[in-house]
Amino acid sequence: MATDAAGVWVEKFKSIFGVIKALGPVLYCGYLAYYFFDVGGSVEGVEDVGLGPTVLGLGIVGLLFCIPLLFKIVKLISGPRSPGSGGDPEKDDDKGGFDADAAIARYMASRSAVGNSNAPIVSSTRSAGGSARPLGFGRRTR
Repeated sequence: MATDAAGVWVEKFKSIFGVIKALGPVLYCGYLAYYFFDVGGSVEGVEDVGLGPTVLGLGIVGLLFCIPLLFKIVKLISGPRSPGSGGDPEKDDDKGGFDADAAIARYMASRSAVGNSNAPIVSSTRSAGGSARPLGFGRRTR
């Protein structure tokens, strides 16, 4: 139990650190836009100095950096995801799921039945009527 609780705290720390990392570029663009507004004094002053396109570009880039920040905040608030399809993997086998061991056992049983029969083995090379069907898994022979 102690390792499970520690794992939860580590994941929370990683999520919070990710939000802080994503907040950095947004704050940087915001600071630069604020600085350029301070230089110009107002929106008209920024236009008069010639920094209008720069401030507009900083605003757009800052908004683009907000997208991953919002995703990380939503991920942090929503909490951990539910595992898989919401079911227990042991219970899924009882519901008629695919059983690989049973499939291999059926294949081996049919393979041994074909191998034990006294019928002649058909070659996989082409005969006059067409191609013979290969007897098993693997690459197609030509």
